[in-house]
Amino acid sequence: MDSQVTVVMVPLPAQGHLNQLLHLSYVISSFGIPVHFACSSVHNRQAKLRLHGRDPESSTKIDIHDFELPCRSPPPNPSTGSHFPTHLQPLFDEAPQLRQPVSQLVQQLSEKYRRVVVVHDNMMASVVQDVKSIPNAECYVFIPCCAFTLFFGIWDAIPVKPFELDSDVPSSCVPSHEGCFSPEVMSCVENESKYLNFQSGFLFNTCREIEGKYIDLVKMMTMSSNMKNFAIGPFHPFEMKPESKGQKRHECLEWLDKQEKDSVIYVSFGSTTVMTDEQIRELALGLEHSGHKFIWVLKNADRVNVFTEDGTSVPQLPEGYENRVKDRGMVVRTWAPQLDILAHPSTGGFMSHCGWNSCLESITMGVPIAAWPMHSDQPRNTVLITEVLKISTVVRDWANRAETTTSDVVKNSVKVLMASKEGDEMRARAFKLGESVRRSAAEGGSSHSEMESFVAHINRC
Repeated sequence: MDSQVTVVMVPLPAQGHLNQLLHLSYVISSFGIPVHFACSSVHNRQAKLRLHGRDPESSTKIDIHDFELPCRSPPPNPSTGSHFPTHLQPLFDEAPQLRQPVSQLVQQLSEKYRRVVVVHDNMMASVVQDVKSIPNAECYVFIPCCAFTLFFGIWDAIPVKPFELDSDVPSSCVPSHEGCFSPEVMSCVENESKYLNFQSGFLFNTCREIEGKYIDLVKMMTMSSNMKNFAIGPFHPFEMKPESKGQKRHECLEWLDKQEKDSVIYVSFGSTTVMTDEQIRELALGLEHSGHKFIWVLKNADRVNVFTEDGTSVPQLPEGYENRVKDRGMVVRTWAPQLDILAHPSTGGFMSHCGWNSCLESITMGVPIAAWPMHSDQPRNTVLITEVLKISTVVRDWANRAETTTSDVVKNSVKVLMASKEGDEMRARAFKLGESVRRSAAEGGSSHSEMESFVAHINRC
C-alpha cells in the first residue's frame, strides 16, 4: 500500500453543487493530491461543459468517474405556485442509487492508498454511509451554503439556546424556511441528516473576510461533536484564463468591451429559477424603462438531464423588445460565462437570485447585488449580503414572494444599484470586500492557511 492520500468528491448532481465541488477538486489537486470526482455520467458532462476560468491542463490529477442514473427529467413548471424547482424532485429520488458504485470506488481506492478522504455534499450523506466501515477512509461534509445560513438553520432547530447572540447579529430579519423548499425536498433533507453522524468535519466554501463571525458561531454550535471545520473558499478562480487558440470568445464579452466602466447590470437567476410569462414581461419592461445598459441571461431552468430535448417553449419577450433595446441591452439565451462577465470592468451590478455560488462570485469580483431570492438558501443569503455585508439592495422582499414584481419595482431597483449615492457606496464596499477576499486566497491569507491546514490534516501520519 502506498503511503499516500487520495480524495473522492461526491456532489449532489445539481449545477450549483457540481460547480463548487469541481472547483474544489482543482484546488486540492494543486497540492499534488489525486482527486476522484464521482457522479452520474450526465452530470459529470454538465459540470465539465459549464466550468470556466480553469486551465484544462491543470486537471491531470482529477479522475472523473461516470456512474449511471435514470435521470428522469420532467420540464420546469412555472405554474406550481412555488418558486422551488419541483421538477427536479427525480434528482433527489434517484441520487441514492449512487451508493453502491461510490462505495465500490472507495473500497478499491482504500486498497491502494494509505488514506481515502471522502468529501460529500450534505445532501449525499446516505450515498457515502458505507465509508464508515472502511478503516482507512474518512468523510467530510461539504456545506454548499454560507456559514450564516447554516448557523441560523442550526440555531432555529434548538429549542433552548446555548448562548445569547450579539446585538449586531440580525436575527430578527432572518426569514424562516417557510416557502423555501417543497415538502418532498424537506423530507429528503430530514432523511439525509440521519446519516450525518460519522463524519470528521465540515468544509465551507467561504472565508473569514466574508463571514468570520458566523464561521465562529458554527464552530461554537458544533464544538461538542469534535467535528473539525475548515473555511477554505472561495473555490472558483479569481483570474480568468484567456481563450485557447481557436476558441471563440462569447459574444457578450465582446459587447461588454465596448461599454463604459461599471455601466452594465448583469441579470441572471441561476440554473433552477422558473418565472411565469407575466413576471418575465414585467422584468423585461423594468430593465427597458430603467434606461441602463444590461446583459440578461434568459433561458429555461435546468432539467435533471440538461441534455434532454426540451419540448417546452422558450421564455417569450414583449413583441419588438430586443430591437427596442439593441443599443443598450443584450439578451443571452444560452449558458453564459458568469465569472468572466462579473470580472469584466464594464459590469457594475448584478441582479441575482442570490444562490451561494452567485453571491461568492459577485463578492470576489467586487460587484454589488440587486437581490431577488427565489427559494432554498437564497432568502437567508440575501440577509447576509444586505444587512451584514451591506453590498446589496433588495428587489423583492421575501415576504412578498407570491406577488408578481412589477416593472416599476425592477426599474427602481436598477436605478438604486446603478445610479444613486446608495449604489455607489455599495459598489465601493463590494470592491473593498472583493480585494480582501482575493487576498485571503493568496499565500498567508486566511483561506489559503485554512486550506493548508486541511491538506496537512488529511496527510497526517
